[in-house]
Amino acid sequence: MNVDAPNSNAAAFLHRYAGLADRLPGARLDAVRALRERAAETLTAAGLPSRRVEAWRYTDLTPVLRAEFREALTAVDEAVELPAPRADRRAVFVDGRFRADLSSLDGLDASALAEVVGDVADRLNTVASASQPLVTLNTLLFEDGLVLDVPAGAEAGRLELLSVVSGDTAATVHPRHLIRLARGARLVLVETALSPEGARHLHNPVFEIEVAEDAVITHVRVQREAASAYHLAHLAVRVAEGGTYDGFVLNAGGRISRSETHLALLGPKATAHLNGAQLVADGQLADTTTALDHAAPNCASRQTVKTVLAGRSRGVFQGKILVRREAQKTDGYQMNQALLLSEEAEISSKPQLEIYADDVKCSHGATAGALDEDSLFYLRSRGIPADTARAMLVRAFLQEAVEIVGDEPAREALDEAVAAWWDRHGEAA
Repeated sequence: MNVDAPNSNAAAFLHRYAGLADRLPGARLDAVRALRERAAETLTAAGLPSRRVEAWRYTDLTPVLRAEFREALTAVDEAVELPAPRADRRAVFVDGRFRADLSSLDGLDASALAEVVGDVADRLNTVASASQPLVTLNTLLFEDGLVLDVPAGAEAGRLELLSVVSGDTAATVHPRHLIRLARGARLVLVETALSPEGARHLHNPVFEIEVAEDAVITHVRVQREAASAYHLAHLAVRVAEGGTYDGFVLNAGGRISRSETHLALLGPKATAHLNGAQLVADGQLADTTTALDHAAPNCASRQTVKTVLAGRSRGVFQGKILVRREAQKTDGYQMNQALLLSEEAEISSKPQLEIYADDVKCSHGATAGALDEDSLFYLRSRGIPADTARAMLVRAFLQEAVEIVGDEPAREALDEAVAAWWDRHGEAA
């Protein structure tokens, strides 16, 4: 492996891999080592994406490539301050490593990836690919993650997945999570990513989720990392006949944050919800990118993403719905709406439909604008202070998206994150 290949802008990560290769999980297992070596070859040849790559046209990774990262330095048993739990069961990862002493997984068939990587190597389905460079990077450097299997017909209840990047300001972490629901299983997964203010780290998580026939997963993701951090997440979901993936992602932190989802509806009457919100403050960029593949008939998808931008900030929405020829009677809906609180804020919106079937019902749309002056005047005329009136209108704009989440504790987590963001950035907005 030539980590000094002239066409690779990922040399720092490749050098890190070269130094860590013998210590990473599965280093002595042929299947895992082969995965990592293929990832190294791909990154050496193709590198990480620039804005010349269409999928990254609106999101510039130059600050990430220029940053100097290293292995997280947190001790395995170091004390970490955690928020109050939101569920009876909790999986805690600190700097990308599972912390059994802080977790409670009673009654679940769950393991740390580092402990079972040899048994699940064949489930690392999202192989190294030049078209998914951040997954390739994760494949190269993953150390741990959650492996969860929910058996057929089981009501698994609610699980909190908490990822904390510590105060190490130059850490880079790449967790890999494998979640599988068997036929008729149900799970609510509330995922939260946190880091202390001022932390300048790279968090590059990858989720691979399999939803079998008639299974249902509600997956709520709350990203509240430091405004100086980089959060680049990838989610790959496969939904079988009659299954449902009900997802919501809130990006409310990070200098650069990107949530990329690739979801395939593979059996008749499968359903997908890919909803979300982005709260973007001065100097930040938030990117929601989705690719939804309708590969079977009689499937439905819904997507509503709302973005609030303050100061000199940028938001990105890229959403593609592909309807294959065999996917007759598809019902797809996609909407992106942006609220610009500053004349310096920008939103780039790229909704797409690619349809090959002839019996479908699909629609998409995008809107962008400022706070409604008539509504603001009405509230002010009722004696409501200007800051309070603006906060009310922003919360009302977001409420339609947040109310989609049916699980109350998960919805409370979203409300709390929205309130915290406004308390910090509302005055500047």
